[in-house]
Amino acid sequence: MLQTSTLTYIKDLTRNNNKQWFDENRNSFEQAKSDFEALVKDIISAFGKVDSDIAPLEAKNCIFRQYRDVRFSKDKTPYKQHMGASFDRGGKKSGFAGYYLHIEPGNKSMAGGGIWMPEAAALKKIRQEIDYGWDEFANILNEPAFKKVYGDLEQGEFKLSREPKGYEKNNPAIEYLKLKSLVATEPLTDVDLTSKDLLKKIVAAFTALMPLIKFINRSLE
Repeated sequence: MLQTSTLTYIKDLTRNNNKQWFDENRNSFEQAKSDFEALVKDIISAFGKVDSDIAPLEAKNCIFRQYRDVRFSKDKTPYKQHMGASFDRGGKKSGFAGYYLHIEPGNKSMAGGGIWMPEAAALKKIRQEIDYGWDEFANILNEPAFKKVYGDLEQGEFKLSREPKGYEKNNPAIEYLKLKSLVATEPLTDVDLTSKDLLKKIVAAFTALMPLIKFINRSLE
């Protein structure tokens, strides 16, 4: 579970997203950072027993920096208004599919994962694997645990309007072949975040996602 003070800090940062306030409240940031890091370590320890690819990770390999990269953004606010960690085989920069935790007060948090906007060569491999192994892929998405937690992969804005080159419209996998990201998420409420059952809920969500992660990563090997 997270401390209520961690959520309060993120809310305060959202309202005061500037360097002066951040520097004046650095102690609060360090406490919130430490609290989130402790949760990440607990996840690695608990879920690493389920997925051996996660067991070797360290928190520093998973947690994203609080500072935003504003070089190419119109939004120049310097700090992220959430905390996030990615649990990927080989670390968050490995390029493999993995599990993600997003902490943002206001009931905007979530657990889930997959692979977000892979490069063209990687996406081509994933599409080929879905096409060749459609029955296996469909079975993964229809597993009761996956359906209960996620329902389906997200079908949002990052999806082609037409079938990708080399695939027919009547391909049974076509709606998934159109995806440019393969992601599934489960919402987490603010109540969830401060509940003693938070770790259990996150591990259950990641466990339900594991067959999909293994399928995607197999295509990238």
